Amino acid sequence: MKYQWIILALALSAGFITSVIVDRQSPSEVAGEPINLLKSGKEDIDLYNPEDERIRVIYFGYTHCPDVCPTSLAVLSAALKQIDDQQINKLWPIFITLDPERDTPEKSAQYAQYFHKKIIGMTGDADQTKALAEKYGVLYMRTELEGSALEYAVDHSSYFYFLRADGTLVEKVQHTLNPNILVDAINRILADENAPA
Repeated sequence: MKYQWIILALALSAGFITSVIVDRQSPSEVAGEPINLLKSGKEDIDLYNPEDERIRVIYFGYTHCPDVCPTSLAVLSAALKQIDDQQINKLWPIFITLDPERDTPEKSAQYAQYFHKKIIGMTGDADQTKALAEKYGVLYMRTELEGSALEYAVDHSSYFYFLRADGTLVEKVQHTLNPNILVDAINRILADENAPA
């Protein structure tokens, strides 16, 4: 277990370089199938829907996460409660599971809604999950839990990813316990996106 955390820490330190490299790749270069067609509940969702120009605020995690995921989604929820309706209407808050084996589309949707009604929970298949993680530099690793009813955990990096409708990464904000940091990022990004070219 100790060595797995060391490996994860080393992988996290290389995460920024990885994200810079893979962010320049298109979805078709990362995976043979579209990575943007996910499911939320019974609904099919196009993550890169060009007709939906909202800024995506994505958090990657999993519903069995004991601490980091619920804390991060609670922080996102608190940030959303601090901005006005006009700003919220320009955002698409999203939770994408890194554990499609256990997190069905229904479970991901229900989990996200627990934190805020605007957060949409999504599930892809294992290949889509891996491709999305690679595209945005999300690091995750399955860790077996001997003697636990959960069987395994998913250790992962913790960032909020701000994307344009075409999937371009605008900014990523590291895990924080302070919702004001997210509010500042939201204000800055929305101002930049609305600024005249």
